[in-house]
Amino acid sequence: MLRLRSAVFRAVAPPSRVLACRFSAAPIPAPNTQPEVHYNKLFINNQWQDAESGKTFPTINPATGEVICQVAEADENDVNKAVKAASDAFRLGSPWRRMDASHRGLLLNRLADAIERDAAYLAELETLDNGKPYAVAYSVDLPNVVKCLRYYAGWADKWEGKTIPIDGDYFCYTRHEPVGVCGQIIPWNFPLLMQAWKLGPALATGNTVVMKVAEQTPLTALYVASLIKEVGFPEGVVNILPGMGPTAGAAIARHMDVDKVAFTGSTEVGHLIQQASGSSNLKRVTLELGGKSPNIVLSDANMEDAVEQSHFALFFNQGQCCCAGSRTYVQADIYDEFVERSVERAKRRVVGDPFDMKTEQGPQVDQEQFNKILGYISSGKREGAKLMCGGGVAADRGYFIQPTVFGDVQDNMTIAREEVCETPLGHGVVVGVIDSGLADLAGGPLFRERGIR
Repeated sequence: MLRLRSAVFRAVAPPSRVLACRFSAAPIPAPNTQPEVHYNKLFINNQWQDAESGKTFPTINPATGEVICQVAEADENDVNKAVKAASDAFRLGSPWRRMDASHRGLLLNRLADAIERDAAYLAELETLDNGKPYAVAYSVDLPNVVKCLRYYAGWADKWEGKTIPIDGDYFCYTRHEPVGVCGQIIPWNFPLLMQAWKLGPALATGNTVVMKVAEQTPLTALYVASLIKEVGFPEGVVNILPGMGPTAGAAIARHMDVDKVAFTGSTEVGHLIQQASGSSNLKRVTLELGGKSPNIVLSDANMEDAVEQSHFALFFNQGQCCCAGSRTYVQADIYDEFVERSVERAKRRVVGDPFDMKTEQGPQVDQEQFNKILGYISSGKREGAKLMCGGGVAADRGYFIQPTVFGDVQDNMTIAREEVCETPLGHGVVVGVIDSGLADLAGGPLFRERGIR
């Protein structure tokens, strides 16, 4: 996520400018604010299927709170079907296992081409289902999806082993082989990007995939599944399951025929996945979890740039980044100016219709996150922090919240210590200078003079 923050800053600031697409010289096309939903079923073995239980769940437009459509809800039985399809696709002698590595790269490049072709529609669908501004989805998310897939396409035939000189009449070498069936569980904050980051390396190296997509944002992942079939990936290589964490996600994590799980999300769920691996088949686990990321601003910094980049570091994507800069430490002699300018910048932030090109901040992703943020705001006020701007609901419908800045935050306050990955709550803790160096910015004791969040 850190690489995403640095890559997109120039692309999205100033946000009022109509942005040029990062993979085209053409300006951003005007969006269709009501894109048609083509796929809402499970994608297993290159086929669209209803859940075995017949259950569905609603996916919600966070800008209005209205139901977009019903989506098939996978549970353990559907996970079993998908894992079997992925296992069959990975068997020795299968078309996927016999495919040349260069051809795997070709398929990934074809997938990138198809996504680039349909970029406007995918950006519209992402905005509808996730709430992020369309201009950002089109000019940041989609280009980085395409670049990611093309990057891993280039690596497909370059995973090389070694020959090792050893004593005796022996030939010793290493060979890189795919792990097998990879369970992948992705979050809702960057649905298309997270899908690409998981699929790219797994498919380039010859694995098969069972992916559980976030129940809040299933629609773009399912459309990409249709493109996976279109460009020629064999049956069972990629399986896409919308569903809930405690059912579908848990079934993937403990499945005896899943060889690896890759998960992006909360630390709490990361613990559960690690435990499920240990209690099942000791499958490999890769976890990308959250944190409480600090920024440091010293007195010789360019104040205008420091304020703008600190603002961007937290508020980008409605604050819904696992690397959001939710604490900023500022040298004492520039503290007052930094706080004043930060408040002014937060007040100028444009919150509104995510399909409007001038919008900087759309709604939070769902009612749960909306309520969680308001709860943190209430906690900050209750524990004695000074509300300097924002703090309220920003629209009469949908999940919009005003950009919020707190002052006089103490280290033991909830908003200073707990990750608020989903929350646009200003800039984090601001501290004075420490002669011996900044101590334990991960949450330990701080020699703090005063702070804002």
